[in-house]
Amino acid sequence: MKYALLVFDWDGTIIDSASTIADCIRLAAGDLGLDVPTKEQASHVIGLGLQDALRYAVPGLRSEQTAEFVARYRYHFLLREDAMGLFDGMRELIESMSKVRTLAIATGKSRRGLDRALDTTGLKPYFQSSRCADETNPKPHPAMLLELTREFDVAPAAALMIGDTSHDLDMARAAGVDALAVTYGAHAADSLRACGPRGCVGSVPELEKWLSANT
Repeated sequence: MKYALLVFDWDGTIIDSASTIADCIRLAAGDLGLDVPTKEQASHVIGLGLQDALRYAVPGLRSEQTAEFVARYRYHFLLREDAMGLFDGMRELIESMSKVRTLAIATGKSRRGLDRALDTTGLKPYFQSSRCADETNPKPHPAMLLELTREFDVAPAAALMIGDTSHDLDMARAAGVDALAVTYGAHAADSLRACGPRGCVGSVPELEKWLSANT
């Protein structure tokens, strides 16, 4: 058994939300009269901590505007939240893998946001732990993965990070954890391959096949 612990990213990996998140970032910037980032710029910051994301996507945002920006982003996101769903086949994959491996989540979402998403999707019972960007160092810092491996007394070499962004893969590399990239989320396949993951898959069926063969 090579990997005892499988750590999943959430947005863009488990749930089809990357495009919606990018749209909400752009809408919030427009609401505040700021330069609206391109879809690519907004997609790039998915998974980062709040401050890093805002610094890159909306560099014109003043510190005193942060709370208002977050409020406008949350407004747009909550309007669209019910329309977002799990990628086809993901529920079945999570259910089956949870029977043979320890599953956890490392996400750029807030704790409140992840808990709401887990309750809404009904996936909470399948994950034994999780880390969010507002309770430890956010990606690409290795803290989330290091904390999870310590929690389960698993060596980094026995853990696998599964994610759709370079931030996920950079975090894994910094933690000494192998990574598997999925190309159906926020970041393009070329940028993910440049991070040197163990593998790169383009769909949930491919993800299931890779995990079955390598875990």
